[in-house]
Amino acid sequence: MKSKKFKTPMRRCIGCMESKPKQELYRIAYYEGELTADLTGRAKGRGVYLCRDPQCFEKAKKKKAFQRNFAAAIPEAEIDRVYSQLTSPEVENE
Repeated sequence: MKSKKFKTPMRRCIGCMESKPKQELYRIAYYEGELTADLTGRAKGRGVYLCRDPQCFEKAKKKKAFQRNFAAAIPEAEIDRVYSQLTSPEVENE
């Protein structure tokens, strides 16, 4: 009987555009006009992935990658709020 090899799911960061294992990235979801930090990886809606490096977040903001990927006018304050939720100490320890 053949043994199945488990493939690691890969996702692309919207900041640096590098493909990395899904577990190493943050997911941000956009559903019904609301931007949320997806801590479980199962939130409804369209999702984008972002490296845990703050420089990637700045690159994504500068390129307006959030607005382009979600095809919506998202205020920068909202993007900053969600990113601060992702980088809070409680989330980092999980």
